[in-house]
Amino acid sequence: MKHNLKITAIILGMFLLTQFIGLLVQHADVFHIQQEVNGTMQNVSNPQLYWLQPPEPQSQSESFGFLGSLIIAFIIAIFLFFILSKFRIEFILKLWFFSVVFIALFISIYAFEKIMPFIVIAPSLALFIPIIIALPLAWFKIFGRNLYVHNSTELLVYPGIAAIFVPLLNLWTIILLLILISVYDIWAVWHSGFMQKMAKYQINKLNVFSGFFVPYVGKKLRQKIRLMREKAKTSKKAQQEFKRKKIKVNVAILGGGDVIFPIITAGVMLSIFGFLSALFVIVGATLGLAYLFFNSEKKKFYPAMPFITTGIFLALIAYWILGFLF
Repeated sequence: MKHNLKITAIILGMFLLTQFIGLLVQHADVFHIQQEVNGTMQNVSNPQLYWLQPPEPQSQSESFGFLGSLIIAFIIAIFLFFILSKFRIEFILKLWFFSVVFIALFISIYAFEKIMPFIVIAPSLALFIPIIIALPLAWFKIFGRNLYVHNSTELLVYPGIAAIFVPLLNLWTIILLLILISVYDIWAVWHSGFMQKMAKYQINKLNVFSGFFVPYVGKKLRQKIRLMREKAKTSKKAQQEFKRKKIKVNVAILGGGDVIFPIITAGVMLSIFGFLSALFVIVGATLGLAYLFFNSEKKKFYPAMPFITTGIFLALIAYWILGFLF
């Protein structure tokens, strides 16, 4: 196992919690509201979020067209990131991250507003409240450095981003997207090493990481640090040595893509087949990730998406078999 049981449980717990938050955000359907039309209540576009409203494909060919656009946009984003990092334009990259994080947090907070029971919020406040909450959180996340703020906001960032992409996809396009992303992940981690380089650049140069980030020290090192602290209390020389000492910290990370694609898949399944199918996706993705964590080796890098995708596909097969039988 690459990380100890406690750290593995923390990462898996955050992953699972984010998936369920994603379901809540998707269920809230922030881009539509109930409105009376010709005497009947209908789902109509939310005028408050027209500036974020994703297009909705009306046919299979349109959905594949949107998938092609997403893939092109993904390639362009990777290319831009590479160019900006090559020329060390960190501030532009941070502004880019800040914009994405702010919009995602805004959507998730707006979604929670919408599904709150017994609370009616005026339209102007419904926009204002998410803004005043999301803005400082996004700023502190990107331009400040706090581990708790980073990981807690990650729980809301990926559900917010997923809410924009779910309407663009259907069953076949999300299956194809999972396969393509898994192949890319294998290439980026095991062949080119691009994913490791990008992660190191984000952590060391940008002080920003798109994903869960949990630093920790092993049991032996904790004991060594404890002894050094005790010595530092009784000796000024030991205290100075302790301050100069560089301590190597282990880091458990899970990339944002590994979190968001299962959320998107669960959202698509929720919109087509209902809650149970989405639940199967979440369980399958979590089991696939758990299998990777429990079978990975220390000091080695692994692409998570092939394992997560395999778990999702097996879970969907199980869902359809159970549906056929019962």
